[in-house]
Amino acid sequence: MATLEERYRSKYPGSVQLYDEGQSLFAGGMTHQERFVRPFPIYMNHADGPFKYDVDGNEIVDFVMGHGSLLMGHNPPAVAEAVRDQLLKGTHLGGASTHELRYARAVKDLMPSVDRVRFTNSGTESTYLAIRLARAFTGKDKILKFRGQFHGWHDSVIPESGQSSGGVPQSALGDTVVSPVDTRDADRILTADKDIAAVIVEANGANGGVFPLQNPTFLQELREVTSRHGVVFIMDEVITGFRLSRGGAQSRWGVEPDLTTMAKIMAGGQAGGGVGGKAEIMDLMGYRDDPEWDSVHRVAQAGTYNAQPVVAVAGTAALEAVATGDFNTGADAAALRLKNGLNEAFIKNEVTGHAHGISSIVQLNLGADCDCDRGLCDMPYEEIHRTMPVEKRDTLRRAMLVNGVDMPGGRKFYVSSAHDDDVVDRAIEAFDKSLKELRMEGVV
Repeated sequence: MATLEERYRSKYPGSVQLYDEGQSLFAGGMTHQERFVRPFPIYMNHADGPFKYDVDGNEIVDFVMGHGSLLMGHNPPAVAEAVRDQLLKGTHLGGASTHELRYARAVKDLMPSVDRVRFTNSGTESTYLAIRLARAFTGKDKILKFRGQFHGWHDSVIPESGQSSGGVPQSALGDTVVSPVDTRDADRILTADKDIAAVIVEANGANGGVFPLQNPTFLQELREVTSRHGVVFIMDEVITGFRLSRGGAQSRWGVEPDLTTMAKIMAGGQAGGGVGGKAEIMDLMGYRDDPEWDSVHRVAQAGTYNAQPVVAVAGTAALEAVATGDFNTGADAAALRLKNGLNEAFIKNEVTGHAHGISSIVQLNLGADCDCDRGLCDMPYEEIHRTMPVEKRDTLRRAMLVNGVDMPGGRKFYVSSAHDDDVVDRAIEAFDKSLKELRMEGVV
């Protein structure tokens, strides 16, 4: 019988050729590091609903879902129509527009903690701007982040994020303090170091919940700690915003941050993001007809494509759809069906592992089990890390692609409302087959 890698090459020959070409065009052969699958990535052609189609015409059940940005699946009519209509009216108006007003209202309606909003072009830009605002507001230089958590790829958030630090100056690394994922440790650090401007936290745990926080208590305790120390509390809701509930993790668990960073679902599948929060912090970006303030002290932010009309109409359409509640409910139900089916497959195949997660993100651990409720898993960080090395994740993702399913990083599923029961069952069947094949190859 052919090996998984041989079957992978046989199923996706067009991608083999295109990757050879890409290596001569792109640094590292790819335009996004998370899209790489060993020994070559799959080149996609188009997508619709819960499916995407590669250059060889294979129909693939998609759980990457635009890296988590597509809560309603590919090409939801309301978003597609808004984008199509705006394309004919101008892609860049070079000035303020009514679209950005409606866009901002859609954000504020869903997130009560947001007094003001400012738009960006990505999640990385959003966390970058939030940290700059916190430093300006407090007059302090350092930030505190948590071990393993990812907040983009700018210098301040690289330490212990799972990303390599090539090209990052030591001076930038020195302004970032890393805490274990424990509010008592964070409290001790803030007590000892009075130059910390902000604490930033992934609202569902590192890597979108792969290493879960013990919510809601963690976020609630962290809110209390930051308030007591006069430190800006930044909730990174790039992944969780408008997914864990209509108002994100903060609404789900009743936590009010000082600043919130957003992207993904917020932009309706387009390249957009934002920062929102308390007026007293956000207003540091405003002009005051004071030359010294305006040119020296004001927090500056440019960005050619901030609230670009196509992004603004797509994001508005997506958020107005989220506001109905129907799409979150549908995605959550599909994720529960998927999670239960994955756990049944583990049992049936006598393979150690489990699926867990809340709302419409399903996390997967291949190699360790625990007695968690399959919602907020309490497995220790070190155990999750140890049992899911890169080689195992890559092999699982390759096996799932052979069986017609794509999942980000071989360790999670972003579920959308477009994943109906039949599609979810198809994914469970693919996972069952993949476990059998991994056993045959001695991976599990």
